[in-house]
Amino acid sequence: MRARDLAEKYETVSLDHDAMDAARLMAEHRLPALLVVDEDGVPKAILPASQMIKILVPGYVIEDPTLAAVIDENHADRLCAALKGRKVRDCLSKTTPPPAVAAPDDTALEVAALMAQARSPLVAVVEKNKAGVRLVGVITASHLLERLLAAGSA
Repeated sequence: MRARDLAEKYETVSLDHDAMDAARLMAEHRLPALLVVDEDGVPKAILPASQMIKILVPGYVIEDPTLAAVIDENHADRLCAALKGRKVRDCLSKTTPPPAVAAPDDTALEVAALMAQARSPLVAVVEKNKAGVRLVGVITASHLLERLLAAGSA
């Protein structure tokens, strides 16, 4: 199995995409993360759903999770207001590493190693040629695991 065979179409957002819309996209499609691309469609970052949730949770609750028990439901319902007016670029951590990127000819094991090393739920499959860079698709951890398990039981 090669990366090109494992790659699937996947939702992408730009750095200037509305953060609330990005969160809705994640929620509606139950995505573990979004691939963030620049204006040319080149992968720039991976925005995990866990990072979006971290933005919603007040810092004092992250520091002391026991405080979450004293926040009433009305206040909890307003947590998403933290995303209003923000762009995807504002949701990325300052230490966000570049996205894991595989070549179309990489093997499934190479993709798995890259995914494990980057601790990323996604790997972008990118083809580089004279015309530039083209996103072939994305391989998710769950899809890769499914394919590896199927191959292992065959």
